[in-house]
Amino acid sequence: MRNQPFRQERTAKARVMVVGCGALGNEVLKNLVLMGIRHIVVVDFDTIEADNLSRSVLFTQEDAAKGRRKVEVVAERLRGMNPEVDVKTIYGDIGYDVGLGLIRRMDVVIGCVDSRWARYQINRLCMRAGKPWVDGGIDGLEGTARVFKPGENCYACNLGPEGLRDLKARMSCAGVIRRAIAAGKAPTTSIIASVIGAVQVQEALKLIHDEEIKAGSLTTLCGKMFYYEGEHMTTRVAEFKAYDDDCAEHDVWEPVSPSTLTTQSTVEEMLAWVATATGTQQVAVSTGNDPFVDYICLRQDDTKVEVMKPARAVAAFVERHELLSGIPFSSMYQHEYTTIDAHFPYPKLTLQELGIPAGDVLHVLTADKEYFYELSEL
Repeated sequence: MRNQPFRQERTAKARVMVVGCGALGNEVLKNLVLMGIRHIVVVDFDTIEADNLSRSVLFTQEDAAKGRRKVEVVAERLRGMNPEVDVKTIYGDIGYDVGLGLIRRMDVVIGCVDSRWARYQINRLCMRAGKPWVDGGIDGLEGTARVFKPGENCYACNLGPEGLRDLKARMSCAGVIRRAIAAGKAPTTSIIASVIGAVQVQEALKLIHDEEIKAGSLTTLCGKMFYYEGEHMTTRVAEFKAYDDDCAEHDVWEPVSPSTLTTQSTVEEMLAWVATATGTQQVAVSTGNDPFVDYICLRQDDTKVEVMKPARAVAAFVERHELLSGIPFSSMYQHEYTTIDAHFPYPKLTLQELGIPAGDVLHVLTADKEYFYELSEL
């Protein structure tokens, strides 16, 4: 019998983020703890439903009855498996609520998500931070696992035109199960989640052991796709590699410098600090993929409604608003800020109110250079 390829001292020190706490996430988290990982960050924005119980080993009927947050429950169960496990939870969306500074501290990220949009966001963050990530996907008795690594393989580059068009389409695992039940099919994702989740953890452990990879004693799925089909028991590993040098998602944010700013700092304080750090007053801070919206206008009569929220919160705001509810978005004009500079009219707003998450990295632009500053919460 060959020796265990994974070094326990390296495994115990590793930091792993798991995005998604559904069927795959349950299996991945369980396996990580059993394999000796002691530093885990879990990210999910969902609560537990009865439909989750048939495929999620860490959830109970009581959890579903109370509608508990998935991140809170998995953290409890993982600590029950090993009290020495350090579990940090983020109840939120990977695209908006996870600071890049936290990603920078991870050794590897494991994606257990159910949409192209979520995978795209994980990929963007990992590319910026220079970190590898492991993707998994399941449907019925089929599943895939892939590895993406800066400089070698990129999820965004692997998306074709159809994939880019469908980027924001999302159906939750619960939605997949309901669809299967309505069609008279038995939900079997607990079986495939076990298989794919195990492969994901195996690949993550390999990535943690980068010296062994460089020496050739371990080989990862980077640039390949593991495919499992349980109905006829077929497996294969196919080439699945794309890395376009012109892809905008390969923009590594470096060097990253520390700052004294936090999400409680105001816009006014941020601009003053950044001006001092860069040595110029002509600075602008990018709001990234989530612009700040101060108002919405109705196109037909120019009625202005104050919003004062990041763009991701606009849809829910409109749905709840007495005047706007039921009106198509095409009938509205959304006024937004993609950069924050000295002309920004709300200097007393905090970075948190702008939608910037704790520990994020600010992308600062000057006339001839760009800078990256990490918030100091972490």
